[in-house]
Amino acid sequence: MITLSSFFHLLHLAGRIPLPTLKSSEPIKANQSSTGNKMQPTRRSMAAQKRRKSTAVAILNATDDIEDFSKSETLAIRSSLLRWYDENSRDLPWRTPAAGAGSLLTPVKVDEEQRAYVVWVSEVMLQQTRVPTVMGYFNRWMEKWPTIRDLSSASLEEVNEMWAGLGYYRRARFLLEGAKSIVDEGKFPRSASELLCVKGIGDYTAGAIASIAFNEVVPVVDGNVVRVITRLRAISANPKEAGTVKLIWKLTRQLVDPSRPGDFNQALMELGATLCSSTNPACSKCPVSDHCQAFLLSKKSQKLKVTDYPTKVAKNKQRHDFAAVSVVEIAEFDEQILNDNGLKHVFLLVKRPENGLLAGLWEFPSVIMDEGSMNQCMRRKEIDKYLKKSFKLDVGENCKVMLRQDVGEYVHVFSHIRLQMYVELLVLTLKEGLTQLNSDEDRSEITWKCVDGSSIRKMGLSSGVRKVYNMTQDFKEQRVFQKPRKVPRKRR
Repeated sequence: MITLSSFFHLLHLAGRIPLPTLKSSEPIKANQSSTGNKMQPTRRSMAAQKRRKSTAVAILNATDDIEDFSKSETLAIRSSLLRWYDENSRDLPWRTPAAGAGSLLTPVKVDEEQRAYVVWVSEVMLQQTRVPTVMGYFNRWMEKWPTIRDLSSASLEEVNEMWAGLGYYRRARFLLEGAKSIVDEGKFPRSASELLCVKGIGDYTAGAIASIAFNEVVPVVDGNVVRVITRLRAISANPKEAGTVKLIWKLTRQLVDPSRPGDFNQALMELGATLCSSTNPACSKCPVSDHCQAFLLSKKSQKLKVTDYPTKVAKNKQRHDFAAVSVVEIAEFDEQILNDNGLKHVFLLVKRPENGLLAGLWEFPSVIMDEGSMNQCMRRKEIDKYLKKSFKLDVGENCKVMLRQDVGEYVHVFSHIRLQMYVELLVLTLKEGLTQLNSDEDRSEITWKCVDGSSIRKMGLSSGVRKVYNMTQDFKEQRVFQKPRKVPRKRR
């Protein structure tokens, strides 16, 4: 059966109707002149406007006609998908509970609570991160903190160090806070509704833990599942819209196998991650292709492809930020400026606020600036003001500049921000030594510390900060290599 949603999609592909690009906050306006003054609409323009509105309404309400899975479809999809999963599932470390790790309350035997902890860690790591990358991180994590009790005794510094490179560091902080709260409660929540009360656990993670570890019949919806469901039902509506999201969860809930809910949810995600991929789906190998409306429609029309589902949604435009970053190195002796032995010099690090981007992580002193003010003179002026205000470091007064050199530029891309960093290396000697910094620590409005070269290489820095540090080290190595050697004079 071709749904109303698919019908409009076919008409659009055939060139019969346009798909409107309306913003929900902007109603369709009457014709306007080039000066912005409203003109009286003509009959033709009013008719066209009416058609656009009716088409828009039909497409925006395209989820209304999506039918539930029938009983026979449900049984067939469950059977086919589970059989395929049993034969083709990938061998991943989090799919087998760690033997001997024990649970929260019974530390000797492996049970559901230990399984829940393993699932929790893996699912949080897998958010926004590919499986091959996660495997190494997961194994190192479980080796260091094999049980939830072990994790609860860790510090945020240790967790961030282990998480370094995975990004989205708030996930790691929530894992630690959640582990501490569960250990304090004395038991691991067993249902999806109870799990939702743990900070950092949302619908997806709650469903994964509850179904895989505790066998609760609840759905799990991630990006892979969205792709599979929208193709099974040829849902052309915006997958980000609240109504579409609600529909996808409802349809997924209908399919969950009551006898093997955890395996079924993993099978659905596995299908989306392997055969039902975004750009190159292997429909001929798919165990549920006979029930896939997108596949059936693609066979009827050459203009329609399985990859048209789910509908592509334009991403929000990234914000462009610009920052002056100063890698401040404090040397005890002049001759140690370029000697990276970790003994005679330290780096100044600042802790980011506990809320917001990269919350609680360490970085080098930096200042966000306007794009038009990013010349060298203005950057140095702003950095000097920042150092004086935050650390009472008055360049040229109570500290001496031994080296100040631009190292280069680096662009770090976050999900919603494109940060362009202008990096400098600033080597200082303090008239009163490091005690000059320590004397003002209590009065500072920020959290900071000094670390040597050996420590900074082991710290859990974000990938952007690590890149900045490596840039300065490469610069120093090149400087030493290029420094002309003194040729001793021959005695006459």
